[in-house]
Amino acid sequence: MSALPGSAEGTAVTGLDSSPVEPAAPDLPPLTAQTEAEAREVMARYPQPRSALLPMLHLVQSVQGYVSPEGVGFCARLLGLTKAEVGAVATFYTMYKRHPTGRHLVSVCTNTLCAVLGGQRIYDAVSADLGVGHDQTTADGAVTLEHAECLAACDYAPVVTVDYEFYDQQDVDSARELVAALRRGEKPPPTRGAPLTDFRGISRQLAGFSQRADLAAERAAIDAPSAGEPTLVGVRLAAERGEVAPPMRHPEPEVAPEPDVEPAGGRGETDSEQAADTAVASADTPAERAGAAQHHPDAPEPAGRQPAERGGEGTDTPAGHSQAVAGDARERDA
Repeated sequence: MSALPGSAEGTAVTGLDSSPVEPAAPDLPPLTAQTEAEAREVMARYPQPRSALLPMLHLVQSVQGYVSPEGVGFCARLLGLTKAEVGAVATFYTMYKRHPTGRHLVSVCTNTLCAVLGGQRIYDAVSADLGVGHDQTTADGAVTLEHAECLAACDYAPVVTVDYEFYDQQDVDSARELVAALRRGEKPPPTRGAPLTDFRGISRQLAGFSQRADLAAERAAIDAPSAGEPTLVGVRLAAERGEVAPPMRHPEPEVAPEPDVEPAGGRGETDSEQAADTAVASADTPAERAGAAQHHPDAPEPAGRQPAERGGEGTDTPAGHSQAVAGDARERDA
């Protein structure tokens, strides 16, 4: 986690100052009473209020387009956390943005398989068209571009996402056209998944609220295509060939280890001795075994304690004083 002292990011991390170096944009939407009511609705979903921090950060992004210093203080106040605690989370996960994000977030996978199949070439071409690099936003505020380490869609490589919706099997030309359409205000349909909205809309959905205008639109988004041929081809080929996964082997039952402490006095013969042996053998920890062994009938008396006479109840009198006490008793009886 890196943040320059005095920067907005540093403010979020340290909580020492709630004002960024550069003043917030005049058109930055405020976190209103409605936002606070929705935040409390999120908090009510969890047994511990602090567990609501992640969706609440998405809620802040859905209003302001990023996790602002104001948003950090907002979450800290409602959850009873310090700004440092909230800032540590906001700067750890890459889905939380630390400066204003464009209308759309374009992520280009440049990890292993996507890179081999052209992901880096796609990123370089899109970056040149937009005139921005990683985690930077175009001057018109339309697009923020970022490298993505992995988008979990290797069977569709190379992959680009817009606001976390998938555009599969891209090449340089298709990705450039996609980004150009976004800048024109268009919303090309994703290859699979829900219809495209924008970054603030998907942030609201990640906070647990619907971003659709009505129930019909929400159902249409849920019913959008989600599985394609690259994902299903392995299943189809296995069915055609009669291939099945090998059965799972169940692990052999574990044999209980021998106790580290042998029962005092060896194997008992009476019922009480056998019960004591069992208690020692079944103890789970060394401390429990030691305690069970101490109460075993065959355990020796601790030093300084007189053994019980036959038929008596024993005594707690220290051994060194037993004769003197007995003598005093005989003198009193005389």
